[in-house]
Amino acid sequence: MNPGPPARTTLRPRGRAILGGVKVALLSDCYLPRLGGIEVQVHDLARHLQAAGHEVEVFTATIGPEHLRIGTDWLDGIPVHRLAITLPKDFPINPFAPRTLRHMLQAGRFDVGHAHMGIVSPFAMDCVRVTQGLGLPTAVTWHSVHGNSTDWIGATGYVRRWGARGAALSAVSTVAAAPIQRMAGPGYPVHLMPNGIQASDWEPGAREDDGVLRVVSAMRLVWRKRPLALLELMEEVRRRVPERDVRLEILGDGKLRPRLEQRVAELGAGDWFSAPGRMTREQLREHYLASDVYISPGTFEAFGIAALEARTTGLPVVAPRRSGVSTFIEHGVNGLLAGDDLAMVEALVRLATDDRLRHRITEHNTAHPPIESWPSVVELVIAEYQRAQELERRRRAMALTGS
Repeated sequence: MNPGPPARTTLRPRGRAILGGVKVALLSDCYLPRLGGIEVQVHDLARHLQAAGHEVEVFTATIGPEHLRIGTDWLDGIPVHRLAITLPKDFPINPFAPRTLRHMLQAGRFDVGHAHMGIVSPFAMDCVRVTQGLGLPTAVTWHSVHGNSTDWIGATGYVRRWGARGAALSAVSTVAAAPIQRMAGPGYPVHLMPNGIQASDWEPGAREDDGVLRVVSAMRLVWRKRPLALLELMEEVRRRVPERDVRLEILGDGKLRPRLEQRVAELGAGDWFSAPGRMTREQLREHYLASDVYISPGTFEAFGIAALEARTTGLPVVAPRRSGVSTFIEHGVNGLLAGDDLAMVEALVRLATDDRLRHRITEHNTAHPPIESWPSVVELVIAEYQRAQELERRRRAMALTGS
């Protein structure tokens, strides 16, 4: 990999208003080449901030190319500072990183630090403590849904403390934001910071109707994404509409593939189910254009980027009402939302038997691109950085006055 030009150190006054370019430190436990939702989303955010005229550097505990643990590599023209140590399975954890990170952030003279949180993100948590200790305006975005973990995480009090010290708190969906807001308390609002997509990568195209209803989903084959539950749902749909040829395709890979293949054999589903494996973005779009409905069965989906991409190609989306997909899917307009698995079965049966409804939703999605495209998301992100700067100015003023 070409290491790119050397990192620049620019001296800038702290706390300036964001009028032109802003220098951002993106702080994340996980980053490419490790694959996952946060990794890809933070990388894409870095690229689109840079394309909009801002200066971006990434700090992560993820090992880089050629097993780089400590040092800087360049990915798509963006410097990625690796602060990793040797751990089993290369877990992105480094309790020794804060001292080095503090020095690098001071030397870099950043305008804002933006931490990206999963359910448990020890590196990002350390990053927030460092940025707030330096008085650097800090934004924190949660990318996961806190379910049963809400109580014990809330008991630690760190979300409220971050808010009290001036951090701008946000989450990728209303579903993800709700538990964070409960932990932060009413005095520290949690803003909506949706994930973004490059809408032009998912442009709608011509579809052929051959009488087969093709249902598609894209996911990692892990328990949380519920691929086995989806297979069972589709068997029930087929039982309810025997007059219709209904098929299911799951795009992606993961550790549950052997279990999934075993269950397919037990159900005799080989003639109506396929799982061709991991796809590129171009391949995903081709499969979406060859399908009729997208389903996102996960109940703990913080956002649902694959569902948004499929919706952008025109597909009606079926998803649980309590998942993050409900942030961008309006029931009956661009998809159908369901309260439980039985309701998801009924939604699929409805789309299988009501061609007019399915075509109307497809036409709507084709004619109306989603608002969660990168230009709009970058504007929201910059507004959040402005909020972080204002909150930090208020904190300093209160500290000076002793109020």
